[in-house]
Amino acid sequence: MRSRSARHTTLGALAASALTAGLLATTATAGAAARTTSPASEPGAPRTISSGWSIPWGLSWLPDGSALLTERDSFTVYTLTQDGTKKQIGKVPHVVTTGGEGGLLSIAVSPHWRTDHYVYVMHTAAEGNRIARMTFDGSTLSAYKVLVDGIKKNKYHNGGRIKFGPDGYLYATTGDAQTPDLAQDTSSLNGKILRMTPDGEPAPGNPFGSLLYSYGHRNPQGLTWDAQGRLWEGELGNSKYDELNLIEPGKNYGWPICEGSCATAGMTNPKRQWPVEEASPSAVAYADGAIYMAALRGERLWRIPVDGTNTGTPKAYYTNDYGRLRTVESVPGTKSLWLTTTNADNSGDGGPGSDKVFRIDLR
Repeated sequence: MRSRSARHTTLGALAASALTAGLLATTATAGAAARTTSPASEPGAPRTISSGWSIPWGLSWLPDGSALLTERDSFTVYTLTQDGTKKQIGKVPHVVTTGGEGGLLSIAVSPHWRTDHYVYVMHTAAEGNRIARMTFDGSTLSAYKVLVDGIKKNKYHNGGRIKFGPDGYLYATTGDAQTPDLAQDTSSLNGKILRMTPDGEPAPGNPFGSLLYSYGHRNPQGLTWDAQGRLWEGELGNSKYDELNLIEPGKNYGWPICEGSCATAGMTNPKRQWPVEEASPSAVAYADGAIYMAALRGERLWRIPVDGTNTGTPKAYYTNDYGRLRTVESVPGTKSLWLTTTNADNSGDGGPGSDKVFRIDLR
């Protein structure tokens, strides 16, 4: 099976409100992606913050405004400041590659990092994919502890994005590990979005009483929340359509029965879908009233306006200008984004050290 990445982050009330928002969200028919209507605000030209990277995959913010970034194949974690100062802080143990899309994937800084100093990583290990916790004291990584394992791995379709939600719980995306039927199996952790406590236990209110939050996903790699706390997800399809989904707890997002919109009872359709050559989405981020979606094979950044549970007309930026776009995150306290490339991966045109981190101001 070919890789679809081929060339082509107060509990209590907040938790309740975030879950309620998800339960109240409604599903609308997905629209075909277009590139016509201009948004009210335009992203500016990318400005290079840092270069010399090799497959920067995960990005999460520290309280001082600097970021932690992972490199997938070197298993290394760095800090990167807003002025571009880069520093290696350690390697994550027990990481292996899969010769495809596995390795050191995402990273998430604890919402309470100033007091607990925890950071979380999702990575491939010998027996499968894992979520682990480490301590970062501001200088080095230490105290590795496995929180969740038993997530099947394969060369491709490992998912791998972790983020803390506005409810204080940790969310994770898992791929189907090239075994599509796992996505429909609610006893499996694969092809799912997971939601857990900071200790890796099922979060209160999860719809199945387990780690599972939603299912029927093929290879989800993007998670973000809008200003009202609704959860949005970007997902790589197979040969027809990639998806932007509004995630509601307990819902079935169709794979492998559906790819893109379908009329099958019990399936939740995407809010937007794209032909695979125009997307292959990895990360998504919310800023400026819109979802920004980084595209790998599509080599562009999509901006999708959001109005409540509905989406407006998507517009593409930087098409074919910077190669494969992997991770996009909004910069806290600013009207800007950080965007990374992964042209050094096995589907890109660049060699080791060819990747960059950009800043994009939203005007």
